Amino acid sequence: MLQGKTALVTGSTSGIGLGIATRLAAQGAHVILNGFGDHQAPQEAVQAAGQQHGVRTGFHGADLSKPAEIAELMAYAERDFGGVDILVNNAGIQFVAPVEDFPVEKWDAILAINLSSAFHTTRLALPGMKRKDWGRIINIASAHGLVASAGKSAYVAAKHGIVGLTKAVALETARTGVTVNAICPGWVLTPLVQKQIDDRAANGGITVEQARRDLLGEKQPSLEFVTPEQLGDLAVFLCSPAAQQVRGAAWNMDGGWLAQ
Repeated sequence: MLQGKTALVTGSTSGIGLGIATRLAAQGAHVILNGFGDHQAPQEAVQAAGQQHGVRTGFHGADLSKPAEIAELMAYAERDFGGVDILVNNAGIQFVAPVEDFPVEKWDAILAINLSSAFHTTRLALPGMKRKDWGRIINIASAHGLVASAGKSAYVAAKHGIVGLTKAVALETARTGVTVNAICPGWVLTPLVQKQIDDRAANGGITVEQARRDLLGEKQPSLEFVTPEQLGDLAVFLCSPAAQQVRGAAWNMDGGWLAQ
């Protein structure tokens, strides 16, 4: 379905980003990965997923807190892949503390990576998408882009900002072949969430399994994690012709979190 398209997925060396990248490759999209840590194994997994379509993969290690490095990432995509047709803004970090104790440098870093990076990639990708009159921008927000939790002021602010950015750019592109939408996952068992579970277990003197159930039970009625693969399939749908008139949506996939 996506043969000949190039997807850039930020924060895609693990978790949600890797799940989305793999699903896009399986539909025939060339994929550019971005993130920290080992990228060889994730790149091989994405390559294998798209093998039958002959997809190409690339990697760029841009630090998304730095606009100059984002510009280098986008220039690499243009130079080596002919530009970005599908942009998935997924990179994110987390820190938890009451607002009066929140380290200023953590606030700045979360806003830079979780929100400002999406502005920079979007502004640089849009001209090429408009020239082709086809593009898909998918911003990975969060249930925390629609509701709040205590202790997560920076993350909640950034994710609410992502939903607002999505709506604004969707309106600006409404009469073009470019669609802009946000996906708002509930709890997904990513390394970020696993750390919260481990911390909860250690601080509470309970098992990791009990901490996991407690975490889900507070927010997610299904008591099941959303999977990166499910989110990847939703991203594939948003890239399909059936989603041509899905514009500016904040689509929650959250096991019932927002239904409460």
